[in-house]
Amino acid sequence: MIEAAGLSKRFGGQMAVDDASFTCAPGTVTGFLGPNGAGKSTTLRMICGLAHPTAGTATVLGGPYRRIANPARHVGVMLDASAQHSGRTGRETLRLSAETMGVDRSRVPEWLERVGLDPSAAKKRVGKYSLGMRQRLGLAQVLIGEPQVLILDEPANGLDPQGIIWMRDLLRGFAQGGGTVLLSSHLLHEVDAIADQLVLINRGRIVAQGAKAELLATSGSYVRSPDRSGLERALHAAGIQFSASGDGLLADGDGERVGAAAHSGGVALSELRGADGGGLEQLFLSLTSDAGEPGTAPPPPPPGTTAAGSGGQPPPPPPPPGALS
Repeated sequence: MIEAAGLSKRFGGQMAVDDASFTCAPGTVTGFLGPNGAGKSTTLRMICGLAHPTAGTATVLGGPYRRIANPARHVGVMLDASAQHSGRTGRETLRLSAETMGVDRSRVPEWLERVGLDPSAAKKRVGKYSLGMRQRLGLAQVLIGEPQVLILDEPANGLDPQGIIWMRDLLRGFAQGGGTVLLSSHLLHEVDAIADQLVLINRGRIVAQGAKAELLATSGSYVRSPDRSGLERALHAAGIQFSASGDGLLADGDGERVGAAAHSGGVALSELRGADGGGLEQLFLSLTSDAGEPGTAPPPPPPGTTAAGSGGQPPPPPPPPGALS
């Protein structure tokens, strides 16, 4: 379980995170999304005790992360897989992690194999690793302690398509076993494929959160006609609100009502179906379209979501020695 309650972080006169509250429950994968500078990394660092909040609290497994004894045995944290000693081999890196956690070193070969690093790769120095290999090694470091919670920042960076599918299966299996996963990523397609809960942050404030299926659900109808202007007039005459969607319209009405309006207006339809939403990409764009435009008010959030605010995210301070972040 991860809980953030009113988390805020100010750097000088700039609010990086503003009153962020959300919960990640056991058995779920929560996708943490937002544009660059939205406050994602700062929020994760506050949850992991690497940044002290200006206001609010964050708990992991019922208490502050800093108070967890031998935390890596309970919470696997990977905030920057590239922050590894380049002079050590992959095997040495994982052995050191195991010894630090009190894990049997004999499990190192098993975990290297499980993350797709063969004996040849295990002997290489990390400085010779690709970014994808560093990601795999980083995942081995956070998983070897058999934690109950995973907190990951951009875990798919550098992975090839096969590696992304492997990671997806790994994290889904972890959650299905009762684990809690919070992951931040800019790869919307991958978050869509793996997450069952979503938290969207923009300009430092949470703008939407909840079950992915509920957030992406859209009522109404999608309708298309060769005579688009005629269709618009027919819908307007029937008092049905609508908006453009590709080469068709999203109408605020069920199929029967929309079809009747088109028939009354003498408009032939080429497509009429229930609206299925624009997917995660459309939700993301609709809630973060003001990103990078200081002083511009964000669009109103969908019903049931929180309102957006302002803020930015300066580069976070470096982690303390020994932290995998």
